[in-house]
Amino acid sequence: MTQQQALKIMLNGNNIFLTGPPGSGKTYLLNLFIEQARKRKLNVAVTATTGIAATHLNGITIHSWAGIGLSDSLLVKDKLKLLNRSKLSDRYRSTDVLVIDEISMLDANRLDLINDLAKLLRGSNKAMGGMQVVLVGDLFQLPPVSKQLVSYVYLAKSWQELELKVCYLTEQHRQQAGDELNSILQAIRENRVTEQELAILRSKLNVSQKVRTNTLKLYSHNFDVDKVNIANLTSLKGKERRYKMQTRGSAKEVERLKKSILSPEVLGLKVGGEVIFTANDYKSGYVNGDRGKVVAFKSGYPVIRMQRQAYIILKQHNWRAEVDGMVLAEAWQLPLKLAWAITIHKSQGMSLDEAAIDLSHAFSVGMGYVALSRLRNIEGLYLLGLNKMSLFVDAKVQDFDKKLRIESDKQVLR
Repeated sequence: MTQQQALKIMLNGNNIFLTGPPGSGKTYLLNLFIEQARKRKLNVAVTATTGIAATHLNGITIHSWAGIGLSDSLLVKDKLKLLNRSKLSDRYRSTDVLVIDEISMLDANRLDLINDLAKLLRGSNKAMGGMQVVLVGDLFQLPPVSKQLVSYVYLAKSWQELELKVCYLTEQHRQQAGDELNSILQAIRENRVTEQELAILRSKLNVSQKVRTNTLKLYSHNFDVDKVNIANLTSLKGKERRYKMQTRGSAKEVERLKKSILSPEVLGLKVGGEVIFTANDYKSGYVNGDRGKVVAFKSGYPVIRMQRQAYIILKQHNWRAEVDGMVLAEAWQLPLKLAWAITIHKSQGMSLDEAAIDLSHAFSVGMGYVALSRLRNIEGLYLLGLNKMSLFVDAKVQDFDKKLRIESDKQVLR
């Protein structure tokens, strides 16, 4: 399906699943749709599952917009409390179109939860309370894990209830002359990686001497990430400043809260340290996934130069766990992690000019696809290791993808 064909279907008021491989123009088309819908005086709520993706669209996270926070389920009394939040109710009732980008990273339970809340707060039994819903994403990205089980969003009851029209973009807009990355990604999607694709990837191996110090490295395991980050921090000259997480609440609730916080309990920083933000604070000018460098310390706080050249004197962020207005646990820490290296899971939603990727210890299907699809072209790829298993994708997703293509083709023929 072309972008023009998809835009026409989207503007007809249908509930939509907009998908396609990297470089097919999903974000470009989504921005065009939002612009056209707003010209028609429709109130469009723009959200995404990650802070990184949300900033690409000038939106907010779906968790914040929906009022669910970190919850994956709500009791009846919790829903009634949300019903009494006038601002939240007004937000739902005034919205004509709800956009959720990077939908693959939303688990099935939370999509169903948002559907239930929308019906309650809008006073309608229609799917999502009658809002037009536009879900956007690539299901070949790694899914969230809910209660130790893989939780693909398309398994949600609400996915069927929405009766989504599938717009599967097939044109390639990112490919450049001589760039083989997208053909490799397409081969991975179709589980047909041959010696031709492997030869291209192998040519990117053993290039560690070419990797710059500040080139982001992606690993499958936290052990490798921590090893690289600690080694780089140690190699920097100057005094290390250590920041310890402060907490309040019962031990059980504090431990539960800490598991949801990406910042470490003890964070060591030095001038020259590469860092990544772990929380959203739009007023202060940063979101989860932003990268920067420590350039100084002022009054005990680190001064961060962002990649977009802005400077932030960073103070502690406050995380809370609340039920019925009662704060069960709180934590305070700088919303940072060291970022010479991160896990492949944490890279989802990012777009990178270059990265050094180690796929030698990939432990699940889809990891190679996720890591490689972060890059804009093959020139920015440095491979630190490769195993063939990393280039396979989940057969269940592949089968579902074939059905999506068929459904999309039907839309074109109508």
